[in-house]
Parts: sequence; C-alpha cells; structure tokens
Amino acid sequence: MELPKFVLADNTDHPEDIFIIHLDYPRFIINLKDDEVEIMEEADDLDENELEVEMEKLIEQSNAFYDREMERYEKQ
Repeated sequence: MELPKFVLADNTDHPEDIFIIHLDYPRFIINLKDDEVEIMEEADDLDENELEVEMEKLIEQSNAFYDREMERYEKQ
C-alpha cells in the first residue's frame, strides 16, 4: 500500500480540533486549532538548523495540503 504524504484527522474526544498527520520521514502531527506540532520521529540525520528549515518547509506544505482539501470539499 502506498501511503499519502499527508492525511487529515479528527477525534471525537477533541471535537474542535483538526489534525494534519505527515506520514513521511520525519513523522509529525499538527493540530490546526493551535498550530501545535508533535514530532513522532526525530530526524537524527539533520542538525538543528537543517531540521528547523525542513520542518518549516513541511509545515508550509501541510498548510497547502489543507487548503487544497478544503477547496475540494467545498466543490462537492
């Protein structure tokens, strides 16, 4: 099975929250309610500066993913 890079998620225990889960390396979850990022897998091959740049890029990609998904949803 080929997994997508990002998925949207919600949880009945947190009805106000929407999560974006990044399934590629490094794995992380963003809570869109407060932009909190939970890193599930540390990127050992990157130094602190490289990790910061990579995470910033991935967060921008996740925001673009969310925007595209919402546009698709609204068209249906």
